[in-house]
Amino acid sequence: MKKIIVYSLVGIAVLAAVVWFNRVDAMLALLKFRSEREFVVAPNRAIPWEQGPAVAPQPRSQQPPNIILILADDLGYNDLSTFGGGVAGGRVRTPGIDSIAEQGAVFMQSYAGNATCAPSRAMIMTGRYPTRTGFEFTPTPSGMGPVVAMVADSMDTGLPAARFNEAGAAGAPPYEEQGLPSAEVTVAEVLRDRGYHTAHIGKWHLGRSEGFAPIDQGFDESLLMASGLYLPEDDPEVVNAKLDFDPIDRFLWARMEYAASFNNRGDERFEPGGYLTDYWTDEAIAMIKANRNRPFFLYLAHWGVHTPLQATREDYEAVGDIQPHHLRVYAAMIRALDRSVSRIIEALEDEGLADNTLVIFSSDNGGPGYIGLPDINAPFRGWKLSNFEGGLRVPLFVKWPQRIAPHTVVETPVAHIDLMPTIVAAAGAEPPPGVVIDGRDILPLATGEGVERWDRDTLFWQSGYYRAVRRGDWKLQVSENPDRAWLYNLADDPTEQHNLAEQRTDKRDELMALLDAHRRSARKPLYPYVVEMPVAVDKTLAEPFEAGDEYIYWPN
Repeated sequence: MKKIIVYSLVGIAVLAAVVWFNRVDAMLALLKFRSEREFVVAPNRAIPWEQGPAVAPQPRSQQPPNIILILADDLGYNDLSTFGGGVAGGRVRTPGIDSIAEQGAVFMQSYAGNATCAPSRAMIMTGRYPTRTGFEFTPTPSGMGPVVAMVADSMDTGLPAARFNEAGAAGAPPYEEQGLPSAEVTVAEVLRDRGYHTAHIGKWHLGRSEGFAPIDQGFDESLLMASGLYLPEDDPEVVNAKLDFDPIDRFLWARMEYAASFNNRGDERFEPGGYLTDYWTDEAIAMIKANRNRPFFLYLAHWGVHTPLQATREDYEAVGDIQPHHLRVYAAMIRALDRSVSRIIEALEDEGLADNTLVIFSSDNGGPGYIGLPDINAPFRGWKLSNFEGGLRVPLFVKWPQRIAPHTVVETPVAHIDLMPTIVAAAGAEPPPGVVIDGRDILPLATGEGVERWDRDTLFWQSGYYRAVRRGDWKLQVSENPDRAWLYNLADDPTEQHNLAEQRTDKRDELMALLDAHRRSARKPLYPYVVEMPVAVDKTLAEPFEAGDEYIYWPN
């Protein structure tokens, strides 16, 4: 009997030790088990897009322009051949996206609203800084903060430890309620009041419960990304690339499923009709055809090229023998994204809508270092989750054949907060009364009409205690963790190699005063950040962090 007890205790101890040493894998497996049972995902269904009039009430050239905003996710500045680069050393070109730049205006100094996705999207929708809306941090699904922090700290990367803000997480509302307040006026609401049919397809990330979803924020119709797999993990036509060095990727593979929803808040889910990038495109074209005889606003918010990295086998084969494997999958995803843009442009031409359609292409922020690809933001330093140029510089291409001449190049700095007032102006609508809009209409910069009235020389960014400001050619970043300042003259040093914070204290103090004034005018964030992630400035997460390497903490 004693032997049985001893053996049992030893067995329990061994099991406990195995579970402890494999606690991260066990936790992720449990998360995946729970996620697969959280929602019922029905088979694919046809999308009943509302049908516009059979005949246009007036010549199309005399109608307000159709407006299409195509937003990529986590696209690197160097992923586009427009700028002379292209993924995998230029082996994969982006002719579809490039065509918008060639046939319209390229904004050479265009900035995201934030170095992470949701605040940028809120600024695109409202034209307002987080200091006014309170929408400062990207909502994270329940459990993501502690899981990602635990997974990160279990890895031997050399980076400082991730920090989970337990008190902040406890005080945050549920994920579905972490959204843009319904009191904010979105560009979709303004255009709908102007007589536009408004449609959203893809990612939203601005809240899902009542009052926050696209159908509550001005969109007549919404085909929503309900989760984040491009295809089922075991689909015979998918090629996956899992990134074992990335805690975010490991969480996503455990948490995500293959699901969409239509005209609800994500609670009635069904399988998309194919690879997600292609499916969103199929439905965008169907929506365009259904509304070809009335003005429409289409917000096509792609998930590509965000992780998890998944490509179709056809695209994977088409890009050729690119190494390493995850770069090849990423290149194939770029190919799919570019094909989407080509198909949208072709559909406009087929329907006779191209001349009087304003097409805008951008990305929500720079490419992330956590996917382990060192060249995606070249030549700029930094990544998504940093206020260095690599985290904030994004493509912005604007095409409108009736108003914008081909091959227009604009050097004036602009940002995502400018898209809302630009779209409103293009539609011939008025800004919402009584609402302060921080952005500016950039059409004068693209058309040359009224450009002398352009009057903005300062841009701000912030995520908690990590803030940045650009005035003229000077840019200052400040952080409280680590307690540092970075000052650069972007005219002389566009890739931020030479920190002048100690040499030019006069300029540092001048910009610091702007940041302090901006903070004093700010409202409290809607909810606190839940995690502080260390980010190496000059290395990807796949590279070992060494003593002396520069890093920042990103609170979110």
